[in-house]
Amino acid sequence: MDAAALRRAYDELLAEVDAGGFGSPPEGELSAEQIVAHLAANDELMSEATEAVLAGSPFAYYDLDAVHRPQLDALVSECGGLDALAALLRATSLKLCALAERLGPAAETPVETVLREGFDLDVDDSLPWGRALDLHIRVHLPLHLTQLRALRRQPHLA
Repeated sequence: MDAAALRRAYDELLAEVDAGGFGSPPEGELSAEQIVAHLAANDELMSEATEAVLAGSPFAYYDLDAVHRPQLDALVSECGGLDALAALLRATSLKLCALAERLGPAAETPVETVLREGFDLDVDDSLPWGRALDLHIRVHLPLHLTQLRALRRQPHLA
């Protein structure tokens, strides 16, 4: 488990969120606020799983509840906008990164994992928890970074 890569992925994503300037999403797609809410809710679920792994407790990780639009809309409404959602994501990602740094050999602990992100990610299997976190780094976070960049009114120049 590469906790430094996890931190870098969040740094890049949060820089994009902080840059702002997002337009409306295409029909049926998530808004920038909903994307950030989804990521924060997912971080909380991943932190719970990581805490269970560190405690030696059995745990199953399902991100399905975090992606339903009514729950995302409720979180967006509760936070009141992108700035507060970004602050929430910053806090949830810091917690997840801190927990991931503590994993060590526990990263090999198998966890029943269900991950679904369109056609890019479809997992329903027992995975070493470090592998699930690696998928989060290499597939899940970049997917949402791409979505955010597509919502930018003016292309972001790196």
